[in-house]
Amino acid sequence: MFFDLSPFKLVALLIVATLVFGPDKLPEMILQVRDFIRKVRAFADSAKQEVRGELGPEFKDFEFEDLNPRTFVTKHLLADDALGLREIRNGLSLREEAEDLREAASTAAVGVDLSKSDSDRSGTPVPPRYDPDAT
Repeated sequence: MFFDLSPFKLVALLIVATLVFGPDKLPEMILQVRDFIRKVRAFADSAKQEVRGELGPEFKDFEFEDLNPRTFVTKHLLADDALGLREIRNGLSLREEAEDLREAASTAAVGVDLSKSDSDRSGTPVPPRYDPDAT
C-alpha cells in the first residue's frame, strides 16, 4: 500500500514536508491528504460495486485483484485444478467418441457407388463438359 516506503524514506518525507509547508500548515495538509485518500477509496469502492451490479449474478465470485496478471497466474498455478485440465479430461472421452463414430459408420447406409464405370475405364481422356454460364 505504501509503495515500498521504508521507515527512513518516511522520516525523510516528513522532514521535507515540514520544510516545504511549515509547521503551521503541516497538520492542515495532512488532514487534506487524508480526506483526499478517503474520497478516492470511496470512489473506487462505489465503482467496483457498480461494475459488480452490472455484471450480474453469474460473476458474483469475480475479484478485481484477479485482473492483475501476477495474482491471476499465482492463483491458477497454486490451484489444485491443474489449470482446468481435469475438467477437460472429464469432458473429453476418446473411447466414447470412438464408439459413437464406429457405431455411426456401421449403421450408415452407403448409397454411393465408388467403383468406376466402364466408360471411364476405356483409357481415353474425357474432356470436361462445357458450361456457358461459367465463362
